[in-house]
Amino acid sequence: MHGSLPPVFSMYEIVPMTTGEQQAPGKYGSSPLKKKKLAHEGRPLVMAGMLGCGLVLAAVVAWCYYSASIRKAQLFKTESLDLNKDGFVIRNQAGVVIFTMTFRSGTLDLDTCSKEGSILTCTQSDSGKINFFIQTIRLKDTVMCYRVRWEELQNKHYVEHTMAYNDSHWYGGAETATQHWPIRIQGEEEPRPFITSDVYSNRKAFGGILERYWLSSNATAIKINDSVPFHLGWSEKDRTLRFHARYQDSPFKPAQGQQALPELSYRVCVGSDVTSIHKYMVRRYFPKPIKVPSPEVFKHPVWSTWALYKTSVTQEKVLSYASDITKHGFTCSHLELDDRYTADYGEFDFDPQKFPNASGMFEKLREDGFHVSLWTHPFINYDSINFGVAVEKGLFVREPSGELPALVRWWNGIGGILDFTNPEACEWYASHLQTLKSYYNVTSFKFDAGETSYLPQKFSTLVSISDPSTFTHYYTEMAIPFSERAELRVGYQSQNISCFFRIIDRDSVWGYELGLKSIIPTVLTISILGYQFVLPDMIGGNAYPNRTEGGSDEKSGLPDRELYIRWLELSAFMPAMQFSIPPWAYDNEVVQIAQKFTELHETLVAPRVLELAGEVLDTGDPIIRPLWWIATDDEAAYKIDSQFLIGDDLMVAPVLEPGKQERDIYLPAGRWRSYKGEHFDKGPIHLTDYPVDLDEVAFFTWVH
Repeated sequence: MHGSLPPVFSMYEIVPMTTGEQQAPGKYGSSPLKKKKLAHEGRPLVMAGMLGCGLVLAAVVAWCYYSASIRKAQLFKTESLDLNKDGFVIRNQAGVVIFTMTFRSGTLDLDTCSKEGSILTCTQSDSGKINFFIQTIRLKDTVMCYRVRWEELQNKHYVEHTMAYNDSHWYGGAETATQHWPIRIQGEEEPRPFITSDVYSNRKAFGGILERYWLSSNATAIKINDSVPFHLGWSEKDRTLRFHARYQDSPFKPAQGQQALPELSYRVCVGSDVTSIHKYMVRRYFPKPIKVPSPEVFKHPVWSTWALYKTSVTQEKVLSYASDITKHGFTCSHLELDDRYTADYGEFDFDPQKFPNASGMFEKLREDGFHVSLWTHPFINYDSINFGVAVEKGLFVREPSGELPALVRWWNGIGGILDFTNPEACEWYASHLQTLKSYYNVTSFKFDAGETSYLPQKFSTLVSISDPSTFTHYYTEMAIPFSERAELRVGYQSQNISCFFRIIDRDSVWGYELGLKSIIPTVLTISILGYQFVLPDMIGGNAYPNRTEGGSDEKSGLPDRELYIRWLELSAFMPAMQFSIPPWAYDNEVVQIAQKFTELHETLVAPRVLELAGEVLDTGDPIIRPLWWIATDDEAAYKIDSQFLIGDDLMVAPVLEPGKQERDIYLPAGRWRSYKGEHFDKGPIHLTDYPVDLDEVAFFTWVH
């Protein structure tokens, strides 16, 4: 035991007897009877002495244990965090537990723990040697952060910690096919690699835009470190997210020269409220865009050939489409010429059969005031003339041996995928795009794909990458020279790429699985992840025959008319609008509603969005905000997924249900004026069955 013991023995003086010293006999001598009597009388004294000693010893032991336990309690309590062998909890200022993490893969041996300053370290767990620490960092009065690291130093193959929901609402993580706000944990999911994937083709995967960041209504935020081979799972039964690190049976690789020993490290930060802790995290941990993309894209709609013509696009159709846009009185930031303008995938010029006079087409479009962007992607199919060139130059992602190019399957066939870690491949690709740009005066490009799900299961790149999503990041950098009007559908640590991030393709349906109801939750999620220049997908969705909720329009192959109108109205309040199926494919009333809302977007929404876009460069704060942004102590605001804010003072409540000309609306506390001129200044208020006609969106302005 450490520390000095209390002086409990000083009251007992033990005097030794010298040899030869004898007790003086009594007056009458000492008879045997007397000796016996004395012995009998002495026994209780001895017993009492022994008992006294025992009590003293017990007191000493108890004191030692008490001192040790006090020291241990102080050791395992660091600011508002309490550590035990199975995990830790964080409390708020009122002492309420707001964050719980359980060590699922092992327990700490607390006897190996020590504390120095703000760092608590442990060296052993029940399965062997580890490097574990928690460092407390008080950043300012309102923010406390904890750096946590658990690194296996022996043969354990994984580390897993599970985070409890603690009756709070969580946001962030990734774009998903079925998107809810807040996150809904559904079912039991074993941890799987948290890497970018195409959720249109794999509905259960994590999406093309993701970050290792989550935020809770309890004013806590967690950011997983870049170095972690990170897998995510969850349990609906236990109400937990499972944070898991492993290299075995995983696409993650240890950094070159390092052993494949897993490490789970992250930081948890706690603030006074959810908005302020998010602002803190974004300013500290996310890169910011360096400029605002073209104001024209914020003001005027993008018109794409995709949903209308799919791959059967031709020169004649493009010119006819452009002429119709003008004829119906619509503006256009740029016309997007999508898939299949080339003869083969991996070529960088126009198919002469479909586009017999591409130069003439561009000239005519330019005369009519149209900017044109072109679709592009990272694949070169094996039947393209560029395939042999790329093999010869070594431009492809390769098989693990590094000898041969890896063939990959994507939605338009089989080919190689360019290795964007290779400067030569980047230069080759960029120079082709630059040639197209200068030869035809192309304004920019729509960069499609880029998810790691299109890489082979095992692959090698020129620069070795530990985390497959880094490949996505390299691809996003290809958009930088074209960023004024460029468009990406993937993002990983790419918030600094100053272009539009498009949410993944939607089906022409109402619901939460890639339908109309998924748009607000998806835009809010990627905004929380730091991507603010959001381009929602095409109004009305993709209009694929088997993924379109019809109505009277089913035979025509068009999305349901009412769905199209409600989609258009929602898009008018997003940072940018994108048409493909044109309003005139329906009737005159739809054309008039579309004209009304594109004008409203230009006059009311775009000026606000552009002002907020300028602020993003400094703050990273969302342009499209959840209701809780301005109502952090309002439980109802945390669950609303069908309303949103533009900045702090414009609240939008579109109709997202079929057959409805009314909706319930929640107004957080404050003074609000409706688009009809009504005033609401008691709050918060639930407006039940608030009437909203087919040609209306309910929106409210904060009155100062």
